[in-house]
Amino acid sequence: MDDYGGTTVADPYRWMEDLESPEVAAWVAAQNAVTRAHLDALPHRAALVRRLTELWSYSRTSVPVCEHGVLFYSRNSGLQRQAPVYARSGAAGSETVVLDPNVLSPDGSISLAHYAPSPDATLLAYASATGGADWEAIRVRDLATGTDRADQVNWVRFSDLSWTRDSRGFFYSRYPEPPAHKLLEAALSGHAVYYHRLGTPQSDDQLIYHRPDQPAWIVNGTVTDDGRYLLIRTYRGAENNNQLHYLAIDDGSPALSGPIVPVIETGDAEFSPIGTIGSRVYLRSDRDAPNRRVIAIDLEQSHPRAWQVVIPEQPQAIEHALLIGGRLVVHYLDDVRSRVSVHALDGTREHDITVPGIGAVSQLEGRADAPEVWLGFSSPLAPGTVYHYDPVARQLEPFTPPVAPIDAGQYETRALFATSRDGTRVPFFLTARAGLSQDGSHPAMMYGYGGFSISVLPAYRPDVPAWLELGGIFVTVNLRGGAEYGEAWHQGGMLDQKQNVFDDFIAVAEYLVREKFTSPSRLGMMGGSNGGLLVGAVMEQRPDLFAVALPAVGVMDMLRYDHFTGGRLWATEYGSASDPAQFRYLIQYSPLHNLKAGTCYPATLVTTADHDDRVVPSHSFKFTAALQAAQGCDRPALIRVETQGSHGYRPTDKLIEEKADQWAFAAKHLGLATRPMPTPRPQDPGPKSSPASR
Repeated sequence: MDDYGGTTVADPYRWMEDLESPEVAAWVAAQNAVTRAHLDALPHRAALVRRLTELWSYSRTSVPVCEHGVLFYSRNSGLQRQAPVYARSGAAGSETVVLDPNVLSPDGSISLAHYAPSPDATLLAYASATGGADWEAIRVRDLATGTDRADQVNWVRFSDLSWTRDSRGFFYSRYPEPPAHKLLEAALSGHAVYYHRLGTPQSDDQLIYHRPDQPAWIVNGTVTDDGRYLLIRTYRGAENNNQLHYLAIDDGSPALSGPIVPVIETGDAEFSPIGTIGSRVYLRSDRDAPNRRVIAIDLEQSHPRAWQVVIPEQPQAIEHALLIGGRLVVHYLDDVRSRVSVHALDGTREHDITVPGIGAVSQLEGRADAPEVWLGFSSPLAPGTVYHYDPVARQLEPFTPPVAPIDAGQYETRALFATSRDGTRVPFFLTARAGLSQDGSHPAMMYGYGGFSISVLPAYRPDVPAWLELGGIFVTVNLRGGAEYGEAWHQGGMLDQKQNVFDDFIAVAEYLVREKFTSPSRLGMMGGSNGGLLVGAVMEQRPDLFAVALPAVGVMDMLRYDHFTGGRLWATEYGSASDPAQFRYLIQYSPLHNLKAGTCYPATLVTTADHDDRVVPSHSFKFTAALQAAQGCDRPALIRVETQGSHGYRPTDKLIEEKADQWAFAAKHLGLATRPMPTPRPQDPGPKSSPASR
């Protein structure tokens, strides 16, 4: 029993927190065997594997970054386990493979986490991770020879990767080496920014900035496009609020010995740099502006009285912003749909970039010293496409556009709203076959997240068309806790307001039933990480409303989450059970602690992975064991534990297998009759979208 300020709480599955114990290994093996037998017998599974393989078999390109006139981007030809990195001189140049992560490990067990080309475009620093874990090692590829240099940097985590302009070294963030045999679970402490000079051992790397007075804080550093400054951002938790410091860099200096200069030390708001011109830094900030605005600060005269508001707060929240070619490119969310505007440096709006329909801009890229804008865009029925925008000609052109094997013309996406328990209007997007009859007969799957100021945008998922082809409905819900309506929307779903997130999700489910899109026996829900917590909490609060639950890599033990890896960072979002006041609301919704014996819970398939060192798999282990003990009917309660996978990484073949298992499980337990998967027709240009309902 654990004592929380006089309240004792049992933890009978504490032994499952020892991830390397033989007992846990035996439990996982036995559970996987039972789950595998159930999943392999599902009537839709084999057809879903075939169809999902077809749906993934199209070329997918990332938004490029540019250094020295060379574009660097990744592209998966379709079914490659990971996407190789390519380079080309300009948009029209011929491309060359500069790094193929598929040769790092034959089975995809070593993932390419991220990469950064050097300013002279001759080198590529890249981070890899075993099983896709958060622990990374950085190596440097010589692009002329195609071989790696001797440089290697270990124990990197939650890190930017940013070169000095002389291409002689880079800044990165790391922790001290963790205890042996506790790599995937030990609590993290002592994050710091270092500088690695090429050709030297990591032991010689220069410590640039750390916070020994705040060992749980995150510290990142990024070099400005002109190479003049290292901008250092310090976060006290997994939130946008940050401090800002800088280090002036002398070009070509053999040492980085200048003072670390404070700019903003309050840490009570977001100050996210989006570009610099000289000593003037432009930032996205929510200080006195919950929907965010763009401000400018002169690093040499940084007193708040000298700050300038460049783009005032608007009714629409700013999702992204970037200084590109002497202009400010701003991505707004208008009832969760993307709108992009181009502004002069004084904030004057010059024009909009017309994106192709109702959907989501996933990323903006460009340089302060070059005019080209690059962006990614998708919608629920159109796969992610990279676009190149010329602000002078005002033309948006696709870059290596994909052709997905779906017939989008058969389906439509509706932008709708439900009313939550406290009267808040909650937006959601419903995608289904066009002209769907509202008779309550359709299987529907809801997806949500609702936390950490992360917006869930109406974007494409390669697996969803298979569900639509089976007659299913797919719904993404924009819950409080996200950033769809700015920081006020985020704060409305965090700490002691977290119940609002669950109420919002339940309100949308009730809307779907009331409007006869579906019925409780045909309704499922899915979500990962913080979204796994969402699924766990909602299935306990309203077991009558759902027939299937698919919580993935979920935060299920709200009383002990902050004892492992980076969990302490989440206390700014959730609170901590070590605080008596916060314990009182955490215990009210913690999925592990609110299962009631004899209740008929939805058919549940929990998914996690053995290398998840962000939300350690013991969350899922303990929750599954408790659910199996409490389940009051014959609906299954199963867990699927992926090997050599992590919180957010699966090689393509394993990803397809996992998605097929989830959708086959949903189809079976939502009463979907067995029928052949339809033969896809060629893609119909222009998916349909209906106006938003109010």
